[in-house]
Amino acid sequence: MGILERFTLTDHVAVVTGAGRGIGAATAVALAEAGADVLLSARTASQLERVAEAVRATGRRALVVPADLSNTGAVAGLAEAAYDGFGRLDTVVNNVGGTIPNAFLDTDVAYLEEAFHFNVSTAHALSVAAVPLMLEGPDDAQRSIVNISSMMGRASGRGYLAYGTAKAALAHWARLAATDLAPRIRVNGIYVGSVMTSALEFVAGQPEMMDQLETKTPLGRVGEAEDIAAAVLYLASRAGQYVTGKVLEVDGGIQQPNLDLGLPDLG
Repeated sequence: MGILERFTLTDHVAVVTGAGRGIGAATAVALAEAGADVLLSARTASQLERVAEAVRATGRRALVVPADLSNTGAVAGLAEAAYDGFGRLDTVVNNVGGTIPNAFLDTDVAYLEEAFHFNVSTAHALSVAAVPLMLEGPDDAQRSIVNISSMMGRASGRGYLAYGTAKAALAHWARLAATDLAPRIRVNGIYVGSVMTSALEFVAGQPEMMDQLETKTPLGRVGEAEDIAAAVLYLASRAGQYVTGKVLEVDGGIQQPNLDLGLPDLG
């Protein structure tokens, strides 16, 4: 097998959550370009349909399932929907998640639990539903779960307590699940840095904030969604067949948050 062939996913089936835009959309298209059929899910059907058109333009099939992915029952149902629609399931990309930064004293227990639920419980629900279906394939098939975490899951920054704690849990979930599911299913994650998605649209319109993001990043720029999609493809394909229980740092080289939220010291 040639080296570039290792990056192919011919006739594989993938589920990508949060696939309506940003990292999820770029990942869905990347997997399709590599040969996979893709189930796309997010809340907004119109966004999903646009991504589905891009998937189909590669010659692969797309299945659109609009859903409230904060509902663990709905997100778990995506596994069976993919299997029923395409006849197999090889790859799960747990991309949906996120939490708005908040000051420490404004982060009550409910806020913390909501962050954990949306970032970790949803990934667990989908993965638990997917694993028995993934195991239906041949023993030598590449099966992979990839969690989209954040560099805030390994660094510290004021205002990110709920978000960072949840993303740290999601990253360590990948390490622990990799041990549980080896050798048949590989599980990895990605510590994502600042990527130009809709979440940064406000920052993009503020020159001072954008300058801070860029100058505090060793590579001098904000990332592109395709930077993350390429890492997902590596982890999901035979190119990453000897990698499990790892969390890749795809973040432009940052070691600390590159955006100061301006939260004051406690009085």
